[in-house]
Amino acid sequence: MIKETDGDRFEAMRCLNQELTFEAAKKEFALRKVDIRPQQMRTLKLINQDNLYSNLGLLLSDQCIHTIKAAVFQGTDQTIFKDRREFTGSLMQQMNEVYEFIDFRNQTRATIEKLLRIDVRDYPEIAVREALLNLLVHRDYSFSASALISIYVDRIEFISIGGLVPGIDLEDIMVGISVCRNQDLANVFYRLHLIEAYGTGMGKIMKAYEGMEEKPKIETTKNAFKIILPNINAKYETGNTSEKSLSNEEKVLEYARSHGVVTRNDVMGLLEVSTSTAARVIRRMVKSNLLKQNGKARSTNYSVIK
Repeated sequence: MIKETDGDRFEAMRCLNQELTFEAAKKEFALRKVDIRPQQMRTLKLINQDNLYSNLGLLLSDQCIHTIKAAVFQGTDQTIFKDRREFTGSLMQQMNEVYEFIDFRNQTRATIEKLLRIDVRDYPEIAVREALLNLLVHRDYSFSASALISIYVDRIEFISIGGLVPGIDLEDIMVGISVCRNQDLANVFYRLHLIEAYGTGMGKIMKAYEGMEEKPKIETTKNAFKIILPNINAKYETGNTSEKSLSNEEKVLEYARSHGVVTRNDVMGLLEVSTSTAARVIRRMVKSNLLKQNGKARSTNYSVIK
């Protein structure tokens, strides 16, 4: 209430920690050809007029105290966990790692129509991207609680801390009206070409599901904002949720357990994917400490970390 009346914004306040580093942010800025030298940091308001780091600087620094918790569940409720991770560090690092976490589990279903093979992913990539960016940009960082991402067999839920900005309701959001809680953070994402303009994200999410039976849903409370993306391919699953087909990750792990090791060629044949896709799957599993690499060059294989 005090913040709303005196006009102070969390991102503009002086950061209590002035020993910040920006290794992850520098990589992201360099990748997108945006300068991050001291003068640019002042322009972007990571450094304030007193030459001190702001809370915006904290959010983009390697010392960021805010996290995202992601969990994968078996079935349509939270009875059984399959995997869980907490993502830390710079928002730039969290953004990339969380997207990879989701993308790895975003399965592809192939259908044949006449002579054409049509591949459809469980979740449109543009919808996942926009929902994740919304969670990062519009979150209320004055709360210390983690943002949450829950992956079920039939949907993904993105829960951002902080409800709608006072004066804005859900109908306004759906027609493209946006009052950004973190204006300076949104400007950084705009400069990095991650977002195009305020208020377009929800429209992109809905358009990604154009022609689909199930549509994304938005739920809000006083202190939370939830985006629910339905699994497009969920309707093709048969049997009980405990009998669903194994994910790519589980297939590779099961193969490695039963055969002792798994190679890139094994993954290509097992998942019916290209060399580059097989390599990408293996890299992610190594990075997630699910597999360890043995040998080098042509003799390389991978085993399960016990």
